[in-house]
Amino acid sequence: MALATSTAAPADAERLKLQRHFGRFDILFFLICTIVGVDTIASVASSGGEAFTWMLLLAVVFFVPQAMLFAELGTAFPQEGGPYLWTRLAFGHLAGAINNFMYWVTNPVWLGGTLAITAVAALQTFFNDGTAYPTVWVYVISLVFIWVAVLAAVLSFKLGKWITTAGAFARFLLLGLFTVSVVIYGLEHGVHGLGAGDFVPTAGGFVALVGVLLFNYVGFELPNSAGEEMKDAAGDVPFAIARSAVASFLLYAVPILGILLVLPVTQVTNFGGLVDALKTVFTVYGGSVSHGTPTLTGAGAVLGDAGALLFVICVLTSGITWIMGSDRALAVSGYDGAAPRFLGVLHDRLGTPVRVNIFSGIVASGVLVLAQLITQGDAAKFFGAVLGVTISTTLISYLLIYPALWKLRSSHPDIVRPYRMPWHRGLTIVLMILLAFTVVQLVAPGAGFDWFGTGFRPDGWKPSEAWLYLATELIPLLVFIAVGVLFWRLGKPTRIANAAALAEQPVDAREPALD
Repeated sequence: MALATSTAAPADAERLKLQRHFGRFDILFFLICTIVGVDTIASVASSGGEAFTWMLLLAVVFFVPQAMLFAELGTAFPQEGGPYLWTRLAFGHLAGAINNFMYWVTNPVWLGGTLAITAVAALQTFFNDGTAYPTVWVYVISLVFIWVAVLAAVLSFKLGKWITTAGAFARFLLLGLFTVSVVIYGLEHGVHGLGAGDFVPTAGGFVALVGVLLFNYVGFELPNSAGEEMKDAAGDVPFAIARSAVASFLLYAVPILGILLVLPVTQVTNFGGLVDALKTVFTVYGGSVSHGTPTLTGAGAVLGDAGALLFVICVLTSGITWIMGSDRALAVSGYDGAAPRFLGVLHDRLGTPVRVNIFSGIVASGVLVLAQLITQGDAAKFFGAVLGVTISTTLISYLLIYPALWKLRSSHPDIVRPYRMPWHRGLTIVLMILLAFTVVQLVAPGAGFDWFGTGFRPDGWKPSEAWLYLATELIPLLVFIAVGVLFWRLGKPTRIANAAALAEQPVDAREPALD
């Protein structure tokens, strides 16, 4: 039996505006752009050789099971709204409203926080000799960055898919050029050298790394936010997930290993590690390294500038893909009754959630200004605080998305499943345990070990600021939950309208509804 969505107004009026432009390779490149975030590569490498070990282990116990889980959900329930739809269908409108708001709000927070400030850091490293820009220029560059992303998200997939495809190829070029340069650098200067002991995993290393590694590994569900804009979800989703999983792992593993080989761990920071490593290895084309500080000249300077631009394109398109997907999920919740109806409106010609796109831009701009004021312009502190909120909020939303598979197996057993996840109960439990542990460590780093102690404390924070950090993580989460409840309450008239319209249909003419 195929699952049919309700034809009740107002949901059907919006769904009629959707346009099918999302093909197999579009989904593949979209996923690569979604999963491979160059802004967090250095965050992993900063933990040294054991980071590589934990990345391999979590690829087996988290990355692969998650890919299989979303291959099933994405083909069995391919309707627009993906992660929102699955959660709402499994647990109801209230759970769907809260969870979907947290899933959505992560992205403007990320866009206006870590992505924008990372792009600024790359530009000032290569185009301003490493000197920090004045505050006014940080705001100007960041706001342009945010609203370019919003404008790209407004475009229909007929055009927008080419932006994400360009983002995927920018990753191939940047990380490919970096890898080749690392090899040349190693042949000329020798490598930093990591002994076998550096790769031995430790409990402390796991606590420090698990948040950013899981954050790097999520995103397989995002294309299904545009499920009804796909040409063939049943055939294309498993194809794209399988191939993007392999490509994404390699695009993370190779440059992380390269950074570890080129730079001493003490020189790798969460904030500028990849950019610093790029500048160092590009000296093989022209330039030198003096007292640990690289200077580029000639061809090295040209390639450095090109690398900086590719880096900015990569972080920009990361934001674009997530905004494209999560904004669609929020719009679907708006016309389904789990958010204000005002947000659940698609553009008549473009078929995109323009109102939510603009809302995302406003929130991202507000986060940029607020975080800059709170951290008093300290870029490293800014990066760490916003990244912590982003990761914890993202991962909390998956605490309901993952078990939706288990619930829907029992509540909708007759739905055709082109792909079925093996060992779904046991693997889902593993995913949930990892998520729950990670969320606790993100909100209270080192809890159960040495809360906010050395080795657990985020960069730029002092031991005396433990409670301030806890507040920066916990208060936003509580606010997000409250807003989710408010959205559910404001969606009540839409739920009533949908139910009334469905009830007016003859019983024998009704198709199976999502409820």
